[in-house]
Amino acid sequence: MKKARALVLLSGGLDSILAARLLLKQKIKVEALVFKSCFFGSEQAEITAKKFGINLKIADFSQRHFEIVKNPRFGYGKNMNPCIDCHILMLGFAKEIMVKEGFDFIATGEVLGERPMSQNRQSLELIEKQSGLKGYLLRPLSAKLLEPTIAEQKGIIDRNNLLAIRGRSRKEQLALAKKWKIDWFPAPSGGCLLTDFHFSEKLRDLIKNAVKPDMDDINLLKIGRHFWDNGVQIIIGRNYQENLKLREAGRKSDVLLEMKEPAGPTALVRGYKGKVSEKSIQKAKELIRSYAPKVRGKKIILFDAFLPDC
Repeated sequence: MKKARALVLLSGGLDSILAARLLLKQKIKVEALVFKSCFFGSEQAEITAKKFGINLKIADFSQRHFEIVKNPRFGYGKNMNPCIDCHILMLGFAKEIMVKEGFDFIATGEVLGERPMSQNRQSLELIEKQSGLKGYLLRPLSAKLLEPTIAEQKGIIDRNNLLAIRGRSRKEQLALAKKWKIDWFPAPSGGCLLTDFHFSEKLRDLIKNAVKPDMDDINLLKIGRHFWDNGVQIIIGRNYQENLKLREAGRKSDVLLEMKEPAGPTALVRGYKGKVSEKSIQKAKELIRSYAPKVRGKKIILFDAFLPDC
């Protein structure tokens, strides 16, 4: 008899590990899918899949993800995190793979009530419906608290051997990990930059000021101190490594500023609405001064202003 196949969305955290393990215990053939974008990576899932011998597919959906971040249909969480829209997008991709490659159903490590925005009952039902996976989306950790899926109704999965975990406590998951001798799993954390207040503030400023920000613009938000001057972005390096990254990230239309004497921070000045003005360059010099302790008390500071090598 042909083995049933499940595509499990694997974040790399304990919940998704347990979801996969529950299916494996029922002799389901499990393959995993992880997403990565400019706001989060796939490294944790890659380590987990290798550790547990699970075949892993990696999907980079950075551009599509950014589009929903700019204009989410179902709103944001506490910061710039459109969790419901994001889950719908992920599961839509997963559905395409399910249909194309002949998987019987999709499973996730979601737990009813664990996350207030995206894992309450109403949100779980909404995500299932909007992703086009009605009846094909199994949440093994909370399955007994939710409507039976087609896989359960057909007997592909034994519902009695699924779980009824609810809420934010990790006691049941940790007890299962101990019982099944799962002694390695990463500590729970968001992992998504969109849940970070400071990154979200920088992203809001970028979307407001830049005409068509791209992935390189977003990646620049991850380094340095950020300022805006009439549509011109000024980024000040905080250390030697960031100074190097700013030099490498420069475009032909940017201006790079460095303190020539004494040595100090590098500034990248990027104009999104035309050429960088002398006023913005002077503003960048002032900012460099303010973050360079060596210049305090000095009246004359020499700067190098140059275009990137690109």
